[in-house]
Formats: sequence, structure tokens, C-alpha cells
Amino acid sequence: MLSEKKEILTAFIKPLARAITNVNPNSLTLLGLLTSLAAGYLFALGDSIEGGVLLLVSGFFDVLDGAVARENGRVTRFGGFLDSVCDRYADSAVFVGIMYAGYPVQRDLWLAAAFALVGSLMVSYTRARAGEVGASSLPGLAERAERLLLVSIGAVAGYLYWAVVAVAVLSHITVLQRVLVARDMLRR
Repeated sequence: MLSEKKEILTAFIKPLARAITNVNPNSLTLLGLLTSLAAGYLFALGDSIEGGVLLLVSGFFDVLDGAVARENGRVTRFGGFLDSVCDRYADSAVFVGIMYAGYPVQRDLWLAAAFALVGSLMVSYTRARAGEVGASSLPGLAERAERLLLVSIGAVAGYLYWAVVAVAVLSHITVLQRVLVARDMLRR
């Protein structure tokens, strides 16, 4: 969904990315991971608004690292790999933080966050695995950007539980969507 709007975001961030020539894109990736870990920690403490804001900041770094690499001719296979690994740790830190905050008082939040975590990991896994077997360009209703935005907005607006439930539902719908599209692609 948001990936369709990527050109708008890319046009906005390109000038900044071109100006950042002396920073290794992998450093920005690691900075984004650290920001996500801090967001997860704030969620665990029950500081949803601050956690949501930091989650948005981490999303900015997630966009910026790739833009800096592309704009400055520093794209590497390792950089793409590192970015994917850090994204999975970042997603996990946020949902584990939310789960910790909800246990034992809000067991429904804990359960929703567990389903959201599994769904988030599976969205990425289905894309990667489908690519390995020859099915690429899979669509996604709730890719990482959508999930981060939902949790961030929900946290800041005071609807963290409902945002996590939405991520849980939409991520599993995305997995099913990708499985069905991959099935059709691989039958040819």
C-alpha cells in the first residue's frame, strides 16, 4: 500500500540522502535498529506515546539508509542483508515491548502483540522465500511501513491495543495474499 507512494517519499528524501556523503548507510541501518530497540523499551515501560514517536523516527532511518546508499552509489548486497536482519530485530523489539507492558494485566494486548509479531515476521519471510523459488514482486496489504505507521499512530493516539490488533489481522491477511499470488506465479 505505502510502497505505491514510495516515489513521493523518495523525492522528498533524495536531497537529504545526496547530502549525506560521509556516513556509511550501514551506520544509519544500525542507528535505526537502536532507535527501534529504544522504542521497544519505552513500550515495555508503558510509555506508548514516546515509544510511538521513536518508532516513527526509526522508520525514518529505515528509509534514509537505503536512499543514502542508492544516491551515493554505495549499495551492497551485505547492506541489503543487514537491513533485513535489523528490520526483523526492530519489529520483534517493538512487539515484545508491547507484550511485556500488557502482561499480566492486559493478556489480550499480550496475545494480540504475539500474533502481530508472528504475522510481521511471516510477511517478510513469505517475500524472501517466494523470491528464492522464483516468485518475485509479491503484493502486500500490510508491509513494514504500514505496520510501523499503524503502531506509531495507535500509540500516540491512545489506541495501541487496536493498532496492534489491526497489525495482527492485516499482516496475516498479507501472508495469505502472498501465498496465493506465489502459488499462481509458480504454477506457470
